[in-house]
Amino acid sequence: MKIKNILLVTLLLTVSLTFGQTVKKFTDTGSVDNQFDNLIKNSNKYQEYKVVKKTWLLKLKSNVTDSISKSKTEISSANKLISAQKKSVDSLKLAIHTSEVSINNLNNEIQSISLFGMQINKGTFKTIMFSIIVVLALLLLLFISKFKQSNSITKQAKLDLKELDEEFEAHRKKALEREQKVRRQLQDELNKQKKE
Repeated sequence: MKIKNILLVTLLLTVSLTFGQTVKKFTDTGSVDNQFDNLIKNSNKYQEYKVVKKTWLLKLKSNVTDSISKSKTEISSANKLISAQKKSVDSLKLAIHTSEVSINNLNNEIQSISLFGMQINKGTFKTIMFSIIVVLALLLLLFISKFKQSNSITKQAKLDLKELDEEFEAHRKKALEREQKVRRQLQDELNKQKKE
C-alpha cells in the first residue's frame, strides 16, 4: 500500500505539472530588438491577437526609455567631443597656416640678402659679386702687366742712364785730360814766349 500511495502521489504531481499553466518570464536583458522579439514570442494568443502582460509592456517601455536616454547622453557627449575636436582642428589649421607663412618668410629671407636696405635674390647677388671679382681680377692683371712693363722700362732706363753716366764720365775724363794737355801746351808756349 505504501508503494501505491507513493506512486499515486508521484503520478498526480507529474500530471499537474504537465497540464498546469507554464509560468512565462519576460527577459529584460539584451538589445531592445531582442526584447521585442522575446515579448512577441512569449505572449499568449487570443483569436488573432497577442495578449501581453502589462508588467512586461511597462518593463519594455522602461528599457526603451533608458536606451533612448542613454543614446541621447552618448549623442550629446559625442557632439561635445566633435565640437571640441572641431575647435582643436581649427586652432591647428590656424597654427599650420601661421607656420606656413613663417616658413615662407624664412625661406624668402634665406634666399635673399639685404644689401643697402634692398632685398636681393641670392642668385642675383652671386652674379653681381662674381662680376665684381672678375672685373677686379682683370684690373689687377692689367695693373700687374702695366707695372711689369713699366718696371722693365724703368730698369732699362736705369741701365741706359748708367751706361750714359759711364760714357759721360769717360768723356769728361778725356775732355779734362785734353784740356789739361792743351793748358800745358799753352803754358809751355807762354813760357817759351816769355823766354824769348
